[in-house]
Amino acid sequence: MTAASRIEHDFLGERAIPAEAYYGIQTLRALENFHITGIPLKAEPLFVQALAFVKKGAALANRDLGVLDPKLAGYIAQACDRVMTGELDDQFLTDMIQGGAGTSVNMNANEVIANVALELMGKQKGQYEFCHPNNHVNCSQSTNDAYPTAFRIALNNKLQSYRDALALLADAFAAKGEEFRNVLKMGRTQLQDAVPMSMGDEFKAFATNLREELLRIDDSRRLISEINMGATAIGTRVNAPEGYAELVTEHLRDITGLELVLAGDLIEATYDTGAYVQLSGVLKRTAVKLSKICNDLRLLSSGPRTGINEINLPPLQPGSSIMPGKVNPVIPEVVNQTAFYVIGADLTVTMAAEAGQLQLNVMEPVISFALFTSISYMTNACHTLREKCVVGITANARHAEDLVRNSVGIVTQLNPVLGYETSAEIAREALKTGKSVYQIAVVERQLLSQAKWDEIFTFENLIRPHFIQ
Repeated sequence: MTAASRIEHDFLGERAIPAEAYYGIQTLRALENFHITGIPLKAEPLFVQALAFVKKGAALANRDLGVLDPKLAGYIAQACDRVMTGELDDQFLTDMIQGGAGTSVNMNANEVIANVALELMGKQKGQYEFCHPNNHVNCSQSTNDAYPTAFRIALNNKLQSYRDALALLADAFAAKGEEFRNVLKMGRTQLQDAVPMSMGDEFKAFATNLREELLRIDDSRRLISEINMGATAIGTRVNAPEGYAELVTEHLRDITGLELVLAGDLIEATYDTGAYVQLSGVLKRTAVKLSKICNDLRLLSSGPRTGINEINLPPLQPGSSIMPGKVNPVIPEVVNQTAFYVIGADLTVTMAAEAGQLQLNVMEPVISFALFTSISYMTNACHTLREKCVVGITANARHAEDLVRNSVGIVTQLNPVLGYETSAEIAREALKTGKSVYQIAVVERQLLSQAKWDEIFTFENLIRPHFIQ
């Protein structure tokens, strides 16, 4: 032992710990063993905070049940309060992906909180006879209930920020829908001209499409609000006093402000990861929708002179190292790529959930990594798409209307008047000769009058058609 270190031990032996470190020997072993992502636990501060919530709730419940000395429980609770503020985030260093079902994460929290409590007591770090990571901070707990409970609390809080970002993005599309309500454009199916519509309705539909996902997020948050705290190792409540599970859940509701519910079957809840699969599926579903919308934005802005060119995306950077003047749709592109990651992460969650055996799923660390990163990336993608793209989109209204007027697709409006067969003949001739539908139907064949044409092809009837015979 040197002045810059202290000696700690576990059942595998002794190790020197940096004297200033609040973490202990089990965290050190995890740092030595797991070099996978290079992303430490501190990168998810809401998870660190949630671990402190769990440890504080446990300390208070153990105090109330007479399992933990009230004074010691108070020091542990104070230490948890300090961890909750983010003051000690730099002490949470274990890799996000690790073996051991999250034991290293749980012990990282136990050791940091124990050593902070020791300092509050006027003791030295490592004097665990006064406050022990396992005996006191982890009292009435196992990694198998503490880790998933903290994980679910953190997910709930992280989802709120994501929900807010998605709602703002939907609002931005809705605002564009209002701005473009009087822009006439051609609707398309299978990348071919279909029938006319309002560009405002197109953008309003984007907003509606995304707002549907807000309800799915809310459903997922309710699912992950069911916790197994008090289950301890496998759900039998071994080493936990009578009434502890119910009491700690009450304390956690008070501490977190979340509507947490104790699972009805703690054995099932300790191994089940179905709520994570559901949440991951919701993230994937939204990613697919968002990517589809970005595909549309890229198509609608394509060209500009040789593409559809109905809208302009904000120019953010030169688009080529060789082609002068080229500007690329970089924001929709980056959102597309984010969506691809989230879709892939969903498969990771699926396989990890399936890989559970018997009374525990040990793959929860990779599930947490996949869900935390997916939520973070989706949140960032929503902010980026809104701020750097959607709010700055402008419409090429005259060009969009010219495309409609020159399209063969408007012949569909004539079906009720002329019948499908006659309309199809007009379309065939227009495609073959390049003539307009108007030239063939009104001028050359005189199949309907100018007045009837004008009645059918008003702006209002093109974007919100009513039946005309």
